[in-house]
Amino acid sequence: MTNWIRDLDRILRGEATRLAALRDETIDIRARGLAVVIFVLAVIYGLCMGCYAVFQPDGPVWLQLLASGVKVPALFFLTLVVTFPSLYVFNALVGSRLNLLALFRLLVAALAVNLAVLASLGPIVAFFSLSTTSYPFMVLLNVLVCGVSGVLGLAFLLQTLHRMTVAPRPSPPLSPAPATERPGDTAEAEVHVQVIEEPGALEPLEGYVLGKQVKAVFNCWVVIFGLVGAQMAWILRPFIGAPGTPFEWFRERQSSFFESVFRTLLGLFA
Repeated sequence: MTNWIRDLDRILRGEATRLAALRDETIDIRARGLAVVIFVLAVIYGLCMGCYAVFQPDGPVWLQLLASGVKVPALFFLTLVVTFPSLYVFNALVGSRLNLLALFRLLVAALAVNLAVLASLGPIVAFFSLSTTSYPFMVLLNVLVCGVSGVLGLAFLLQTLHRMTVAPRPSPPLSPAPATERPGDTAEAEVHVQVIEEPGALEPLEGYVLGKQVKAVFNCWVVIFGLVGAQMAWILRPFIGAPGTPFEWFRERQSSFFESVFRTLLGLFA
């Protein structure tokens, strides 16, 4: 478990996505172990979401706490399953060298960034669950938090795809030239050390620009991922639990995620 958390730390700090680390055209992470970390982080945020139902004025709804802790991991893993084939096809269309396994590791790493940000904001969501009774405010707060974490996760995905595309392939080692020494030559060679500051996980590379068509293709996939994730959350609702309504694991299919957010936004100022 310690090694899995260390992999997450390397991803967040940008150590796992430096050009030198991507020369084998893949991210050096333990994908299975990182999936376990993602699951734990999703459960943490799910429990923070469910805190609103626990602190309701008409009594706590403990089942909602359990349901949210189960649904948030399901939300992200189901979105991964639905969107991964399209990412592979889009990746192949732009002529990328990444194979199926390398692309899967990349998407798992992006989800790890997404869930790490989400879980770090979970205590803020739990705090507002305790300090407010406004259901529309809590809905919009969770939408905002999920949106911020999603943007950062997808930004990491695009930056790392860029780096994996431009990372140089390893070249065979060259045999050293024979050293020649001249008699009486006592001059010492000067060694110049150049310190190169490595960019962070979300920082763009200087001197490398993606083509317009490649950008357009991956930006289209980002939009698809966001739409699928939003609608998947709508299918798996409720995550928070509306006051005065009985607990239910799932609600009937009606309208859409975006229509519901718009109505909630209007209800906040009503």
